[in-house]
Amino acid sequence: MSGDHGVTTRELVLHIEKPGSVVPIIRQAKLLGVSRTSIYYQPKPVNPFTLSVMHKIDEVYTESPFYGVRKITAQLKRDGLLVNHKRVHRLMRVMGLEAIYPKPNLSKNSQPHPVYPYLLKGIVVNRPNQVWGTDITYIRLKQGFVYLTVFMDWFSRFILSWRLSISLGVDFCIEAAVEALTKGVPEVTNQDQGVQFTSQEYLSVWNLETTKISMDGRGRCMDNIFNERFWRSLKYEDVYLKNYETVPETKQGIGEYIDFYNYRRLHESHGYKTPAEIYFERR
Repeated sequence: MSGDHGVTTRELVLHIEKPGSVVPIIRQAKLLGVSRTSIYYQPKPVNPFTLSVMHKIDEVYTESPFYGVRKITAQLKRDGLLVNHKRVHRLMRVMGLEAIYPKPNLSKNSQPHPVYPYLLKGIVVNRPNQVWGTDITYIRLKQGFVYLTVFMDWFSRFILSWRLSISLGVDFCIEAAVEALTKGVPEVTNQDQGVQFTSQEYLSVWNLETTKISMDGRGRCMDNIFNERFWRSLKYEDVYLKNYETVPETKQGIGEYIDFYNYRRLHESHGYKTPAEIYFERR
């Protein structure tokens, strides 16, 4: 990867690691395409057993998102990881995960916040920029983890934008939303009721005269089914195979996968066309 001043990822990492870097931190983040806070990230020393449990939770959840805490705990025990459901519950909160059926939300937003209705029940999505969906997922590293958010056009499955972050803050979601809006304006944008997507900073990105806001029902991630399917494809076809170690490496690898997904991966539901072909030819 290179920036618009010819700075490669390797060169940029060397700048980051060297005191007195000539590349400002904001510029580094822009060149890497990650949230600014991620520039400072060094994988925190996580207990190896805890990290192995988190990685296995991610695999089980990706395979069976309808599993709640107790079923995931039972599966972990069957796989030789002896943990109790309270620990699994706590780790799933750190990872931002929840089962798909209505229940007390593991990542419950306990602060007062706007709640918008779910607008997509029974709606036929038949054109680009009719509905966008966004979500956040856990991305494992060899010795740590980061979070990924994407904006997807539901009709074409085209990934409009994405960002990595080392925390579940709101900044990387806002950055992704702003970039997505350079490609089009959706009639509806759908997201969950997490603190990232109910913050005033995030909501203020949208012009409510042109875009309606839709929110998943509490504990119903399958209201955002197309994003969930993308997470599964990304993890099984890329993340689990490559076992990324650093944020720059993860950013480059996921960027390459998303480029493949958008422009070369054929979708049977679209007559074996790519998301980009559908998105740009039908607008």
